[in-house]
Amino acid sequence: MNAGPGRTRIPRQRRSTAADRARLRRLAETGLLGALSQEERRRLLPAAYEVAYPIVYDVITRRIARNRGHNACSHGLRHMEESCLDGFHDDLEAVAEHLLAVTQPITDLEGWLARRAQNAAIDGHRRRRGEQGALQRPRMTKTLSEGLGDPWLRELALKILTWVGLPGGVGVTVWPLDSWARDRADHTGDHRGSTPARVQADIDRVLAVMRRRPDWYERNVERPLGRKTTPVGGSPGERIGEPRPLLVLDAAEAGEARFADLAALAVEAIRARLSRDEDPTVTVVTVLTTLFLNGSGADEIDRAPGGGSLAEDRLSTVLGDPAAVTALVQRVLRIVRGPG
Repeated sequence: MNAGPGRTRIPRQRRSTAADRARLRRLAETGLLGALSQEERRRLLPAAYEVAYPIVYDVITRRIARNRGHNACSHGLRHMEESCLDGFHDDLEAVAEHLLAVTQPITDLEGWLARRAQNAAIDGHRRRRGEQGALQRPRMTKTLSEGLGDPWLRELALKILTWVGLPGGVGVTVWPLDSWARDRADHTGDHRGSTPARVQADIDRVLAVMRRRPDWYERNVERPLGRKTTPVGGSPGERIGEPRPLLVLDAAEAGEARFADLAALAVEAIRARLSRDEDPTVTVVTVLTTLFLNGSGADEIDRAPGGGSLAEDRLSTVLGDPAAVTALVQRVLRIVRGPG
């Protein structure tokens, strides 16, 4: 349950003492955390949560919330909806347990956690998928690829294999049709035809191909899907039945997803300013700079030094060239205003 405006609930919460937090840091510096007994680990677990939870929120949870369009959840832990809060707890627990298993010296605890948090969360997701009986890393098989043919249906097959392994329950429908309808529209460009009913028909086609290998289908789809339960308070995600995203994207894919979300926000922001008769050039430059170049840095904390986004570098260069700015503004205005 969401803890509301009070103190943020932390899994297995017991207020850690200053002495426990200091001991956690000393053991981390000497590389002895992984040698602790089970009793010592239980004692230090609240301290690990206290140190890790702001980092997990900034590095993982805030990014997921923004990608979902959950603006309130991205503004702070106290504002989080229950579905996002549940995902935050899962990731925090995985990161804290990863920390307490480390046997190497850690001189900068917060920096180390920022670098390791996402991989630890991914490992936690895969472990929970294994417990669910699903494929830990869904992949496109040769049989599926040949049987489906269509790129969107192949993508949908991977979504199905991912969804059946998420620990959350099903919603009113077995599949997150609303979410996948939006994905279909983005993937195919068919915005008008990408309805939940059409996605259900696509799912039926994919499942028919999967059932050509009955043993594989029973093991990797039917069995884990049968272990999902109907949630009392709604399942994770933006809409009923929508899963919490599994962090399996590589850096390039994550960057593309982030820029797609920011682009949608930019269009709405520019359109709103233009409706107030603000200067088009100033509006476009201000919005693009604010959204794409003036971020908090939390979404870049896991990049290697010098590993900034190529798209951001290109945009920064364009905005420094008056002629390029003029061309960019014209292109953006055509997109925002649409045909005619």
